Amino acid sequence: MASNDRPRAIADVSAGTILATVTIAVPPERVFRAITAEDQIPLWWGADNMYRTTKHTADVRPGGAWRSEGKGADGREFHVGGEYLEVEPPRRLVMTWKAPWDGDQVTTVTYTLEAVDNGTRLTLRHDGFGSRHDSCRDHCSGWERVLGWLGDFLAAEAGTKPAAVFHCRLIPPRPDFAFTLTDAEKTLMKSHSDYLRGKLAEGSVILFGPVADPAGPWGLGIVRAEDEAGARALTDGDPTVRSGLGFRYEILPMMSAVM
Repeated sequence: MASNDRPRAIADVSAGTILATVTIAVPPERVFRAITAEDQIPLWWGADNMYRTTKHTADVRPGGAWRSEGKGADGREFHVGGEYLEVEPPRRLVMTWKAPWDGDQVTTVTYTLEAVDNGTRLTLRHDGFGSRHDSCRDHCSGWERVLGWLGDFLAAEAGTKPAAVFHCRLIPPRPDFAFTLTDAEKTLMKSHSDYLRGKLAEGSVILFGPVADPAGPWGLGIVRAEDEAGARALTDGDPTVRSGLGFRYEILPMMSAVM
């Protein structure tokens, strides 16, 4: 299987809803067990510099209760719990969420697991924040971290690794290239854009576009790949590089990426 994608989470504060997603290179059955089993959640939910879940109890059936307990990096204990509303392994899990740090307000978390070619696409939806906009934003950041921990845990177990992110700079053959395009070069740049749009649809390109550098415009691509060789293979397939006209990419790994 391929490596994991990094998780992404978006908060729609006007609707009081969070939507987060991650693709993990293991089957849905394994992901479902990791998010429900009492002996699994303490293995991955948390980080030493933030907090650690130390105990998880779960009666995984509609109407059954769940509860997680843990300790923060500052030594303070915490807990969160709720009730399972829908349990459809390994496809869907719906549960309530009630946390003291959120005023014991009851919200709803829905996990949806979909088998894809490279493993499992997990989509999480957290509803019910109402007008509590700050809480919605805070939980959004939290879920992105949590799904990252889950993906890293399962990737390590499976012997895979999360995809890395690379900054790819496309340097044109001359500084004024963007302003002196020939008709043939305009056609080439259309092929370049079509190629990267295809990679964007596949998920291996996160974004791309021209940068207005005073020294001369150049192309920026943010690329997701297993390693630098994978990023280089993607850029080597760019029609501009294959044209032999002097285009080249400089590739640098990003130390971290918030998406």
